[in-house]
Amino acid sequence: MGDELRGENLVHLNVRFSTETGLKKFQDLLYEKSGQGISFTGLLEAMVNEATIVTAVHNIKSNKGSKTAGVDGVSMDRYLQMPRDELIALIQSTTTNYKPKPARRVYIPKSNGKRRPLGIPTVLDRIVQECVRIILEPICEARFYPHSYGFRPYRAQKHAIRDIVNVINASCKSPDQPV
Repeated sequence: MGDELRGENLVHLNVRFSTETGLKKFQDLLYEKSGQGISFTGLLEAMVNEATIVTAVHNIKSNKGSKTAGVDGVSMDRYLQMPRDELIALIQSTTTNYKPKPARRVYIPKSNGKRRPLGIPTVLDRIVQECVRIILEPICEARFYPHSYGFRPYRAQKHAIRDIVNVINASCKSPDQPV
């Protein structure tokens, strides 16, 4: 991975991965070091790495709403038809001076007859934001409270309920009962 220590709790990341497997190992390193309380420099280089961009495009493409265009009217298909090097250069240049476009507002019907507002970002904004998420998520996850369940990967409402039931059950047992 090529990390060099700068100070006691600061790691400068020398980004040396070129495949999605290398990216996964890099994310594991970020998670491990972040859990030890270490901070990082060089995150932007990891975000604009070719493997990160390719992974972000695949993640966005596999999303149910990936075909929906934002305010610019450009769909995912247009980016998928671009030459690979051109797409990567576009995302890298967009990331260096990133200013997201406004989200397209649509209203979707709810079961009670009302409508819920939904903001649809442009596809390019989704890709850039996914690149950021791919690198920042392991750093944040390592530092989050383990019993926090809101908007986190691999956690759901049912997990929170399970933990609450376990705490209630544990507190209801008398000290004489075997565990």
